[in-house]
Amino acid sequence: MLPTPTKVTLVAGSGVGNTDLTAFDKALIEAGVGNLNLLRVSSILPPGVKVVDRLDIPPGSLTPVAYGSIASDQAGTLITAAIGVGFTKSSFGMIMEYSGFCSLEKAEVIVREMVEEAFAARGLELADVRVKGSERQVADHTSVFAAAVMWY
Repeated sequence: MLPTPTKVTLVAGSGVGNTDLTAFDKALIEAGVGNLNLLRVSSILPPGVKVVDRLDIPPGSLTPVAYGSIASDQAGTLITAAIGVGFTKSSFGMIMEYSGFCSLEKAEVIVREMVEEAFAARGLELADVRVKGSERQVADHTSVFAAAVMWY
């Protein structure tokens, strides 16, 4: 059993490659998580998690992460990924992710609204929301990535 994370940081990146997978890999590298083994988790942020600017995680670590990503090879298309994290004053938080064909501004609005809806569904009071994302116009195989990365 993994311990409960105590820290979270929001990251985002984009990349272009010869395939969708290599473009995704380059987006991970730009976001600073390209040398980690990402364990995709759902939407709950543990109580008491501290937001930090950067996490020092050893390469190859099994790393809990909630993320949105998208890849495309339709030249000229705008793709975006965004992550939103909401906090209460005394309880757990929520993470919401979005990816699609829109501007970063629109994606950030969407994830913020998703966080607000998740809090309302649980009867929790929202104290703070943090949002981060990445957008890129497609050239060849292109990927964008946005994540809430957790650590201990």
